[in-house]
Amino acid sequence: MKTIQDWIKEYPLIGELVDVKEVFWANPKKEPFQTGVKNLPLNENDVKDAEERLQRFAPYIAKVFPETRKEGGIIESPVVSIPAMRQKLSELYEHPLEGEFLLKCDSHLPISGSIKARGGIYEVLKHAETLAIQHGLLSVEDDYSILDSEKFRNFFSDYSIAVGSTGNLGLSIGIMSAKLGFKVTVHMSADAKEWKKDLLKSRGVKVIEYKEDYSKAVEEGRKQADRDPNCYFIDDENSRDLFLGYAVAAFRLKKQLEELNITVDENHPLFVYLPCGVGGGPGGVAFGLKLMYQDHVHCFFAEPTHSPCMLLGLVTGMHDKVSVQDFGIDNITSADGLAVGRPSGFVGHTIEPLLSGSYTVSDHELFKLLSTLADTENIRLEPSALAGVIGPVKLAAEKQGKEYVQDHNLKDKMKNAVHLMWATGGSMVPKEIMEEYYIKGAKL
Repeated sequence: MKTIQDWIKEYPLIGELVDVKEVFWANPKKEPFQTGVKNLPLNENDVKDAEERLQRFAPYIAKVFPETRKEGGIIESPVVSIPAMRQKLSELYEHPLEGEFLLKCDSHLPISGSIKARGGIYEVLKHAETLAIQHGLLSVEDDYSILDSEKFRNFFSDYSIAVGSTGNLGLSIGIMSAKLGFKVTVHMSADAKEWKKDLLKSRGVKVIEYKEDYSKAVEEGRKQADRDPNCYFIDDENSRDLFLGYAVAAFRLKKQLEELNITVDENHPLFVYLPCGVGGGPGGVAFGLKLMYQDHVHCFFAEPTHSPCMLLGLVTGMHDKVSVQDFGIDNITSADGLAVGRPSGFVGHTIEPLLSGSYTVSDHELFKLLSTLADTENIRLEPSALAGVIGPVKLAAEKQGKEYVQDHNLKDKMKNAVHLMWATGGSMVPKEIMEEYYIKGAKL
């Protein structure tokens, strides 16, 4: 059995991860899109199927969540330009940054205020549709707004849903499941914020808390489902449905960029920076983006220095067979949505040939970026959502980032580049807690 020192000898980067230093890693297993996509377990038709299902549910969503009516029941977030933040990042990190800077504001998604409103809500809706169709209560030709009735709520109340979460996934699944009428239990890890637990309880969700981390919460959720044939477990570590719910975002983003007259092609590369916990959200989005833009998009995952589980899985090639704790890393971070010790094996294997790279960022930097974004653009995010914002700096300033740009013949195209940072959560953080975050960052 390999020791940590054996691993470090084989992969020197692991020594920096063990010392919880910030690192940048370019993926040596990345392939051109056409070859990389050949052996993947999912394809574009799977994403289109998910997109069509969300369209079918739109009348129901619009009816029960008034905040979605303006968009006709489609749960979507804006893309905004952040030029003042680009300027400030150049000054702070003393490095000129080229290209256009955009923020994808999943922090402001309706219903649950985070990227998890995509995958989490989608999987609940798919399960509800499957049950209702199986029992002859629904057909795909129906107007799904009929689901907002006592008849359906009574039907769904015979079934339950369970999930393990650090917070945001639990919010999206809890809120949606309870609205449909399911009995729902969210198994929350130690990192989950108190306000997220309180919000779930106020919606009639059963919350079970653990002193251990995310892996324990998932394990207990699985056990609950195993004991009850009517309980459906949403498996953040292995779920294809969660993954596909996130992937739909890329199809919609393409339309948004077209509306903003933004070109993505060989001479106008798109760089996307995605905060990463267990991997489902960023993996699904990256997969969808590669389907849309193929080799013209470059996707990077961003993790906290104390929870670099996906990076460890990718660097070692061991994926879910290793955890940060195996390397003596504590998995303690203020970026609660990213506080995951063991990555998804399904996501790691699926995204490995498509991912450009990954980097880590310290909590200190996350808080500093949080207050800086609030000051420059008046946008407030939760700490984990800032992980993507430092991405363009890493790409431009780090040795491996520069080498990636050089190796992919991108140097002369960087002035035409678009850098899209995925803001994964924040709008539902209570004001007083957000103020505490801001004050902490402003002092750094």
